[in-house]
Amino acid sequence: MEKLLAIVGPTGVGKSDFGVELALRYDGEVISADSMQVYRGMDIGTAKLSPEEMRGVPHHLVDVVDPDQEFSVAEYQKYAEAAIDAILARGCLPVVVGGTGLYIRTLLEDMLFPDPGADWELRRELQQEAARHGNEYLHRRLAGVDPEAAARLHPNDLRRVIRALEVYTRTGTPISALQAASRNKPPRYDLLIIGLTGDRQELYRRIDLRVDRMIAAGLVDEVRALLERYPPGLTAMQALGYKEIQGYLAGRYTLDEAIEILKRETRRYAKRQYTWFRRDKRVIWVDLGSFSSKTEASGYLSQIIEGRWPDLANRSRLGNGTVKCLN
Repeated sequence: MEKLLAIVGPTGVGKSDFGVELALRYDGEVISADSMQVYRGMDIGTAKLSPEEMRGVPHHLVDVVDPDQEFSVAEYQKYAEAAIDAILARGCLPVVVGGTGLYIRTLLEDMLFPDPGADWELRRELQQEAARHGNEYLHRRLAGVDPEAAARLHPNDLRRVIRALEVYTRTGTPISALQAASRNKPPRYDLLIIGLTGDRQELYRRIDLRVDRMIAAGLVDEVRALLERYPPGLTAMQALGYKEIQGYLAGRYTLDEAIEILKRETRRYAKRQYTWFRRDKRVIWVDLGSFSSKTEASGYLSQIIEGRWPDLANRSRLGNGTVKCLN
């Protein structure tokens, strides 16, 4: 069975950096599992790595579509599985890195999507119902047909509530039942999932600092440029960072207020990510706060990987800073 390494955890914990580090060490290529990094032109607010930060490691599922193009979980599955197959064919290690839990699950559990096409008219109708009656109204509707999915989804996670209702309406089968069927399928990969965590207050400090860096790097100008090309109501434009800066540009609050809202919402998002991944008992958690340096933490991650896959110990190429796995 082919090896597949996944690095998961909350935003701001350092997944991207360690993903590159481990890909360098084990002749790997990175597959992004970030639902917003698929969009072109959304660079600063999604914390995409620069070419220099990628250090020559190929990254897949980044800059796949424009912000006005919808990109479903089923499409992610199709693109990512094709990337994994190509990486394995090159004799390299696929390293899935990201914090979008559903994207991770669709790869690791081979989730079923019997009806991947989008029914835009139905989605618009459901969005209009939410606008008229509130998110709780749609959530109650979902609870009536798929209580398991409703229990897992927050009413304000409107996009996924609508998707669950769409799946049930079009197939007559609850999305939770489809997902359960997927979990019962035999595994496709020899899978190792490492979750990165740390002190909660330190993570929040890192998140606040990252937001400040985004602002300094030109996030406001990036959002302004996107609004010149795309309408503000797009799914992509509701991403963290873009929604808050749009509020500032529309005059709903000051820049300082927008920054504080963004920091608060990012901290909340990190908490939700942590809760999501904590439910997966396959994850091996590593507390980065217990190490004195990134180098020490990287060495410990390598011990976990080589303990699971001893043959990879002979593949380390980190010392000469080169990778053979090229696009």
